[in-house]
This record gives sequence, C-alpha cells and structure tokens, in this order.
Amino acid sequence: MLKAVKNIVFMLFGLFIAITVLSCQDSSNDILETETPEEEQNYLLPDIDLSHWKVTLPIGNPTEVLPPEILNYATNETLKPFMYNDSIEGAIVFYTYPGASTANSSYSRTELRELMNPADYGKTNWTFAEGGYMKGTLAMADISTNDSGNYDRAIIMQIHGRLTDEQRDLIGAKDNNAPPILKIYWTFGNVRVKTKVLKNLDASYEELLQTDAWGDDEGFTFSESVGFDKFTLEVKVSDGRMEVVLNGKESVVYDDIHIEKWSVFENYFKAGNYLVSLDENAYSKVKYFELEVKHD
Repeated sequence: MLKAVKNIVFMLFGLFIAITVLSCQDSSNDILETETPEEEQNYLLPDIDLSHWKVTLPIGNPTEVLPPEILNYATNETLKPFMYNDSIEGAIVFYTYPGASTANSSYSRTELRELMNPADYGKTNWTFAEGGYMKGTLAMADISTNDSGNYDRAIIMQIHGRLTDEQRDLIGAKDNNAPPILKIYWTFGNVRVKTKVLKNLDASYEELLQTDAWGDDEGFTFSESVGFDKFTLEVKVSDGRMEVVLNGKESVVYDDIHIEKWSVFENYFKAGNYLVSLDENAYSKVKYFELEVKHD
C-alpha cells in the first residue's frame, strides 16, 4: 500500500514538472514574439540612389553635401535636421525654411542637384539633343500658410540650364548660371508647370546666353488635384521636346521654337523642396518615395 502511494506521488510530481517546463517555453515564445516592435517589422526605405546627387541646405553659405557623405544622410549630423527617413511610409523627408540661399535666388531649399559625374562637382551635364528622363513619386507632407490663410508654394522638380565655361567667358558672366527651363510647383494642392520663353526670337547666339533674354510663360496647371496625397511625376526630354506627365495620365508637351532655341544650353535635373516664401515662420516638408534619372 505504501509503495503504491509513493508511486502516485512520483507520478504527480513528474506531471507537475512537465507542465511547468511547457509553460515556461510558451512564455519564452511570447517574449520573443514581442521583442520586435511593429514599427521595425514594417520598416521601409525609400527607393532612391543618392550616388549621383548633391543636396543644398538652407544653412551656411549655403551648405552643400556631396557623395559619399550624402549616402549616410540618416546619420550625418549636418543632414539629419533637413533630410531624414520616414520609415513607416518608406520616404526621404526634405525639410526647409527661409534661411541661406544661393547667389541667384532669394529663396531657400533642401534640394537635390544631379551630378552626372560626382568627381567633377557638376561640370558634366547634358543637352536636350542627348536627352534625359526623371521620374519621382512624392507627396507634400506639410507646408505653412501665409497671412491670407493660403498654403505657401514649393518647387518640387526642376531642369536648370548651365553655361559651359566657354559660353560664360564669351558673354563675360560671373558664373555658369543659366535660367531654369522647367520648374514644377506644388501650389495650393495642385501641380503647376512653368517654362521659359525667348523674348526675342531673332536674338543672336550671344544674346541667347543672357539670363534676361528669357521670360516666363503663362504656366500650366494639371486638372487633377494632388493635395497631400502621393503622386508621380515624369519628365521626358529629347531633342526639341519636353514633356511632363502626372500620374501616368495627364501630360503637357513643349515642342515649340522656344525649346528649339534652348538647345544652346547644358542642363541638369533637380528634385526636392525649394520653398517659395520669405515669411519668418514659413516651412515645408516634401516626401520622396522614389526618384530615378536616366540618360540614353
């Protein structure tokens, strides 16, 4: 009888040990499952190769950051306040406010400038005859309002002209600056395109190279309102032709005498956040999810 009781006690003790071990294993698994936060599980990165871009910031004189330093923007102390990841949506946020500006502008920016050859700091560029293609998926994340209660504006893409050294010396210019043939704005929730027109179609070659030989066109506003939603822009350039496409549906084409005359210039792409405001409290944040540039 005593032996039977002992056997039962040993069996119950063994069962208790087994249940305890299984319970600990379940608890351990629960801990492991909760060690990875949901944010890390959904961590996303933007689809942007920065190896052929430099960025201009609204600080310094102003400050520029080139490759390879720009590749480490997420940890670069200079860049972190102005260019950082939104890891939930998978975008680079470009933040800017009125601050330092470039020599030929009153406005500040956190804006990328294409570098076809990063080693020569922007001396290598392209012509319309050589062609180019830029595509970006982006969104206006946040922007200030002015005293009238309207949103401020920001330039989100550009094609900027550039004088060669020979052209600069020919007209006695102080630098290689030429007008931007294309500016794409986020304005009041819409996408608006502006280009340049030659004031005098009979202008000589040397006159063509002068900044004041070119004026602004009337502009074109796409019918689709983008608001603060994500949208895609494509810029397609070929000999004598420039096209801007919104969300793969609506487009505007420039293929007139003004584009033909523009062929004298070299060009480069720009993308980011160029705030068109000097108000003390103005700011804007533009998110870029994807950005690519190609040249044939």
